[in-house]
Amino acid sequence: MYEEKVVLCGANSYEEKYYLNPDFDALPDSIKDELKIMCVLYVNDVGGILTLVYDEDGDLNFEVTSEEFDPMFDEIGSRLKIKQLQRDKEELLTALQMYYQVFFLGGELCY
Repeated sequence: MYEEKVVLCGANSYEEKYYLNPDFDALPDSIKDELKIMCVLYVNDVGGILTLVYDEDGDLNFEVTSEEFDPMFDEIGSRLKIKQLQRDKEELLTALQMYYQVFFLGGELCY
């Protein structure tokens, strides 16, 4: 079904917008809210654009971009914030990755 990267969600500090891929509308509202809060707080703290993307293997990755020569974007803070999110939200991120692998890629649940 999916052969390339698939965006789960993202936030943009330049346009002050949040995006959730409509393919993931079936996620519980509490998960969608947590994703929104996580992404919006990230771009509020460090600037730029944060996108959570599934690669072709179903792994969930953080992708960060910024406008060229953006003096407000904190590159070091960005890396630190992503590490913090990966640590603090490990359970959520692992569950989202498993969800995608099972329901979108047709994988099997592993316990």
